[in-house]
Amino acid sequence: MTRESVDPSQLSFEESLAELEKIVAHLERGDVPLADSIRIYKRGAALKARCEGQLKDAQLEVDQIVMGPDGPRTEPAKIGQ
Repeated sequence: MTRESVDPSQLSFEESLAELEKIVAHLERGDVPLADSIRIYKRGAALKARCEGQLKDAQLEVDQIVMGPDGPRTEPAKIGQ
């Protein structure tokens, strides 16, 4: 199984970001045939969405940490703020 065939939802944030960076660099070189560019771009879009989702989840988790008199405690995330 090639790296490109792995579903982005199975990749860690770091793996997704590293692959996305490689895709951007590859496309920026400008030496990719059109059909390949489209395929690579679609993969990049899926990886970008994966990274954004993981960052949103991490932000919600961090937002739940509140400092109280006894140190950090967690609270439910306040959705819609």
